[in-house]
Amino acid sequence: MIHIPFFGDRHRNAPDFYKEYLETFQKRKVKNIPVEDLRFVVFDTETTGTDVRNDRILSIGAVVITRNTIQVSETFEVFVEQDFFDAESVPVHGIMKQGKHERKSEEEAIKAFLKFIDNSILVGHHVGFDIAMVNYALKRLGAYKLKNKALDTGLLYARTIHPINVIRQDKQYTLDEVCEELKIDRADRHKAAGDAYITAIAFLKIRGRMEVKGKLTYRHLTR
Repeated sequence: MIHIPFFGDRHRNAPDFYKEYLETFQKRKVKNIPVEDLRFVVFDTETTGTDVRNDRILSIGAVVITRNTIQVSETFEVFVEQDFFDAESVPVHGIMKQGKHERKSEEEAIKAFLKFIDNSILVGHHVGFDIAMVNYALKRLGAYKLKNKALDTGLLYARTIHPINVIRQDKQYTLDEVCEELKIDRADRHKAAGDAYITAIAFLKIRGRMEVKGKLTYRHLTR
């Protein structure tokens, strides 16, 4: 059988590491698969600021959820060398320019992250920002955007609180607000790995609130 790569003309000149990442998405269909049969990667980034074009990732933390369980043996944490540094953001994330953590280059960190996430469904709180930060890092490496499906715990939480009251569904709930209402400990807030773990707990609790006929599937999560 002839192997047909999962990239067309648009991606033909992409770096090899990105082509390998694309290959994992062949025949990937998840809509009607029960959530317990899917692999979710819950992740968070700490950054130098909120400008996705010009700010940089300081660290990425991620945990895996399969079978409705946080897999403690499958975790990811990387600290990135800081060519860009904003001293004013240090009180938030606690990452110093010269700290004790071993650091990788942006290229090494992003390559490792892509290997870790594979074709999993990404989960994050206000995940669009974290995905955008990774996408701009990929762009700087001559690659293209993430292809993973993604879920936002902020939006999922809003749906469970206001399933009928559409007026309130546009409210932006912070992770702290969600944790307070769901009674989740926030000891490691504003650390990428800690926030990823906290968000994973929130994701599981939110899923538990969803009432569906039959098994909960990915399609239910995206309605």
